[in-house]
Parts: sequence; C-alpha cells; structure tokens
Amino acid sequence: MKLNMKLKLLLTSILCLLFFSLTQAQKKPNPIQITRVEPEFWWVGMKNSNLQILVYGDKIAECEVTIVGKKLPKNKYDVANGIVVNNIEKVENPNYLFINLSLKDAVAGSYHLQFKKGKDIIYHEYVLKSRKKSGEEHKGFSQADAVYLVMPDRFANGDPKNDNVKGLFQSANRKEPSQRHGGDLLGIEKNLDYIKDLGFTALWINPFTENNQPEYSYHGYAITDYYKTDARYGTNQDFMNLVNKAHSKSLKIIVDMVFGHCGNQHWFIKDLPEKTWIHQFPEFTRSNYRLSVPYDVNASNFDKVKMTQGWFDTHMPDLDHRNPRLAVYAIQNAIWWVENFDIDGIRTDTHPYPHKEFMARMCKEVLEEYPNFNIVGEVWDRRVSISAYWQKNVLNRDNYNSYLPGITDFPVHFNSIEAINEDDNDWDFGMAKLYYTLTQDGLYSDASQNMLFLDNHDVSRMANIFGKDIKKQKMALNIISTLRGYPQFYYGAEVLLDISIEDHGKQRCDFPGGWEGDNINAFTGKGLSAEQIDFQNYVKKLFNWRKNATTIHKGKFMHFVPENSVYVYFRYTPEQTVMIINNNHKSEERKLDTKRFAERMEGFTKGYNPITGETITDLKSITIPAKTCLILELK
Repeated sequence: MKLNMKLKLLLTSILCLLFFSLTQAQKKPNPIQITRVEPEFWWVGMKNSNLQILVYGDKIAECEVTIVGKKLPKNKYDVANGIVVNNIEKVENPNYLFINLSLKDAVAGSYHLQFKKGKDIIYHEYVLKSRKKSGEEHKGFSQADAVYLVMPDRFANGDPKNDNVKGLFQSANRKEPSQRHGGDLLGIEKNLDYIKDLGFTALWINPFTENNQPEYSYHGYAITDYYKTDARYGTNQDFMNLVNKAHSKSLKIIVDMVFGHCGNQHWFIKDLPEKTWIHQFPEFTRSNYRLSVPYDVNASNFDKVKMTQGWFDTHMPDLDHRNPRLAVYAIQNAIWWVENFDIDGIRTDTHPYPHKEFMARMCKEVLEEYPNFNIVGEVWDRRVSISAYWQKNVLNRDNYNSYLPGITDFPVHFNSIEAINEDDNDWDFGMAKLYYTLTQDGLYSDASQNMLFLDNHDVSRMANIFGKDIKKQKMALNIISTLRGYPQFYYGAEVLLDISIEDHGKQRCDFPGGWEGDNINAFTGKGLSAEQIDFQNYVKKLFNWRKNATTIHKGKFMHFVPENSVYVYFRYTPEQTVMIINNNHKSEERKLDTKRFAERMEGFTKGYNPITGETITDLKSITIPAKTCLILELK
C-alpha cells in the first residue's frame, strides 16, 4: 500500500514536471523577431522588375534568408519559382536586412521569407499581387484641371471617434492653433460633392501619413511612417475609399510627398540602419534655404552643403539619398502609393532641398513606370530663371535634367499679387510685373505644366493678401484661371476666410461647417454673409466655366505690352479664341481701342462673357471697369 502511494506520488511529480516543461517551452519566445517588412507587399509585371525589401527586427542580420513558395500541408513550403535573389545586404546596424529580388519571371501569389538562426526558423508571408491596370493607364492631372487644396486636420471632422488615439502623442484641441483639430479623410470624403460643385476637378491633400510627433504635428510634414495613414485621419482603407469615391465623381487625387526630411520620432530615425541615412553634423545645422545655390555656377561648396544637407528644422532630420538603400526605399514608397491607391498625381514638398540627382532619379523612375502620370514640385523662388532650372528638359548649363514635369509657379504668384496691389506706371510696376514674368516663359521647357496659385498652406490667406478687396480677389482669380498652367485654390478662400495674423496655425484655420456644432456652415451656406455667398457663387461660376473651356486647357498664349494700366492676353486654338482684358487702374474705367490686337481679333465681331452671361456686340471699343479682369469668348 505504501509502495503504491509512493509510486503514485512519483508519477504525479513526473507529470507535473513534464507539464511545467511543456508550458515553459510554449511560453519561450522564438529568438527570431520581425518588427517591420517594407514594402509589405508588391506587384508582378512592373517595368522595373527589381524589388528591395527592408526587414527590421532584433539582430535580424544574424539570420540566413531564403525565399520559398506557398505553405503546403505538414508545415512544408513550395518552391518560389520565378523569384531570383540578387543579393542580401547587411549594414552596420544588425537590426536590418535588405533583400534584393528580381521579379522578372515571377507570378502573382503568396510567398514566404524564411529566416533561420541555428535551429530556429520563422516564416513571413509576402504577397506579390497582380496589377489592376498597366502603367500607361494611370492618368495624371493636367492643364485641364483646377486643383482644390485641403489640409486634412482643418477641413472636416468625419469621424470624431478617431480624434484621440492611444499611443499617439497629440490629441485634438481646437482651441489651440498649433494642435490637432480632428479633421480626417472621412470628412473630406463626405464633402466631395461640395468640391465638385465648386467646379474643381482635382484634390491636392497635404500629407496624411503618420506624424506621431510630440508637438506641432497636424500639418503632416514630419512623417514617422511612410506606409501608414495617421490613425487620427483614418486608415489606409479609408484613403482607398476616398480615392475610389473621388474617382466615381470624376475628381482626381494628388498626394503630397515629402522626400527631404522626416520626423525625429520616425521609427528608423530612432534606430538608424546606417549613419549615412541622414545628414550628420557635429552640431545642429540648419539649411540656408537658398534655392539659388544648386543653380549657381559660382556657388561655394560651403553654401551647397548648407542648402542641401542642412536640416529644415530641429525636429526634422534631413535624409541623405546618396545612400543607395534609402534612395530605393523612397522611390519604391512613391510607386507603392501610386500603384496601390491609383492616385492621379504627386506634389513634392521642398523639391530643391534634397540632393538634386536623387530627385531627378525619383521623377524619372516613377514616370517610366507611369508615362501618363504627373508630378509637380514645390520650388519656392520668385525668379523665373531659378524656378525653370527645376523643370525637365530645360537647357541648363550644367546639363542637369530634373525629369520634373512642372513646378509651383511662385514667380506668377508673387508678381500677380504685387501687380494687382500696386498702381500701374506701365513700365516697372502693376501689370508690368506680371507681363515681364510671362515674357520669360521661354526659360521653361513647358510653362503650361506649372501650378498657379494665389495662396496655399504656407502663405497668407487670399483675402488678407488683397486687403479684403473683393474686386481685387475676383480679378486675381480670373487671371490664374486663364493663364497658361493650371490653377490651385486653397480651401476656405471661396468664403473669404481672412486670417491676417502671420501664424501658420491660425492661417490654417478650420473650414466653417466642418465640425458638428459650428455656427457657420460654408457647405450649406448657413450663417454666411451676403458678401461670402456672392463670392462663393462667383468661384463656382468661374471654375465650372473653366472645367469645360478647352481653349484654356489646350490653347496657345499670346500677350501684349501693358498700356495705360491695361494688360491684354489671348488663349487660342484653331477653333476658338478667348480674350482676357485686365484694367488694373485703382479707380478709373478704361475704354480700350482694340486695333493693336488685330492679329488675334480679325474676323470676330462679338464677345461673350461666360461669367456674367453678357454679350459685347462691338469689339472695336471695349469699356472695362477699374480693377477688373474681363473674360471674352470671341464669336
């Protein structure tokens, strides 16, 4: 009896030990841990069949890596036919691996990255997708478009539940201009009809990828994850829904991309793959912001280094795309957003600040993959010679070709504003400034690819720029809507939003009606003044006309020297001619004798004003009120 009891106790102890051992074995984590794989998936059939996969995990470089096919029964894996491993690169940080593949003969399907360290093995599924359409079928924006610019945090709050997200630094606080206010992608999606009804055909969205910074993160330009929508704006699926809904309404989507810098809370900044991933200095060194330096044949190397390698701000590490792995990472990220979400264009932030050779390569490779796509680069300089340097196929003395289709036309921005605000002297001031700017169009390879604008997220609001003068604002809008190029319009300008304080957080104010409980609602007209409603209707009339004005989309441009405060230019095709007359005098109307415009007006007897609906039956002499831009379709 005692022997049986001892035997039972012994067996019980053994069973307990086995159970404990098995439990501990199950709890023991696999020593191979993968934190990130970027890009998380890719496509077969791309023109560039090479793919770089970044893998991040604790001491992941100690693993042997192979590519296998789909998972089979009994934990076996098929062969990865068609995928060739070009090489696997290890860098100075053992937490990174860069796997370089050739997908030339690969087929769509589920594959696996096998990581082996000693006896330990893990598999990471990697999906290669089929392309939905060819690269040629991806259409970009063009001169036929008018672009409405939206800052997601400040336009409309479609889902208040995502205002505050656990794990992200900043929460919503509408009382503070520099804090987040709660706008999101769903807010934009819900108001696409409003944007379309205004007459716009494309939507440029300031960056919406994750900006998990401790402060001043609402603007989106300090990115902390290049592959993820900021959770306070929604999800990648929410962006997909927005693009699809916009396309169903014939609206294009332009995505704002930031190549020069990122946020200092970005995951790869916290654990750099290589020191050369960013520009390094013994102490903080700021850019000199001189766009003239890369263009200047006499520039010192000191100035070149400060311009290109200096940081944009203390919390924005400056990326060094001379690092070959970073260059591929950035270009693949741009292509991933185009291919995955079917966007219609890219706006590149601070285009001249990164190394210009990389920016040229990025544009070239994206446009080789998508020949009918479009990219516009921010080039903030009022001189045409410097701005033109950054457009593709310009005959630069250093033979630099940017491969960038178009630039943000700051020369027209500055000079059109000054022209309208100044008194004319027909030589240096007033409309002469705009005239002289446009006489330099020959410096561009194609000035019609430029984006025209009066205000945006970085400058004063249009109403403030023109001192709340409605006539000046209407005149300015008519001009940028009829010049060569395509217009960009900043949200809220249609209801005369006026923030005179030179503070970005305040200038980027909330769109009235975008939040539940707003007393004023510009979407519906509730609470707007008669003046605001009139101007909103004017914007709607102007841009809906432009939407179908093929002469403005495709026509040539000819202008005449300003005289007596009047500046006249024409847009024309073999089928139609549009005459634009600007009387810039501050108080006097002008009676215009049209004899000197005969080469463009011969054969026409009447002029139709598409904005007012009026017809001028005698074109020999035209009277134009002060501070007015008159648009006439010649008949």
